[in-house]
Amino acid sequence: MVLQNSLDALGRSGVVLFPSDTVLGLGCDATNQDAVNTVFLIKNRPQNKSLIALVADMEMLATYVESIPQSVHEILKGNRSPTTIVYPKAKGIAPIATAEDGSMAFRIPKSGFALDLVKSFGKPIIATSANISGEPIPENESQIDRRILEQVDYVVPLKSDTYPVKPSRIIQLTIDGKTKTIRP
Repeated sequence: MVLQNSLDALGRSGVVLFPSDTVLGLGCDATNQDAVNTVFLIKNRPQNKSLIALVADMEMLATYVESIPQSVHEILKGNRSPTTIVYPKAKGIAPIATAEDGSMAFRIPKSGFALDLVKSFGKPIIATSANISGEPIPENESQIDRRILEQVDYVVPLKSDTYPVKPSRIIQLTIDGKTKTIRP
């Protein structure tokens, strides 16, 4: 029922508050310009700050980026910590979600609700922390700003008292396939 309610909200261009593999997050259809714009509005986030999208697997990722260099497979193979990779050229993603240069950050969640959600949805889902821009990332439901709770379309019932507040590491790919660590 929780998964279906989340999918229904995403399908209606809505925003869902959900536990991800890194932080409590706000999510929407990454291909839907209106939905992504709503996330920016809810967070009061400057639109020049690009977002991260979750994908289910390498096959889904390949649909939304120009290419996946071999270095990505090496980075992700055996990797235990959540890792987001910024690809130089995204395609099929809402333009407002990408950086000015057309790049986009994607992560494949390790397991859990976020992975189930993106697999079931069948398209990338924006995943950004459930906080007003510039404010601390919430560790539990009581720390989530009421303005966020009032504006989202569905809140996944949280099963834990606390959630991690450690964002994923971010690695950027250059056009020539080299990598650069943005956030360790």
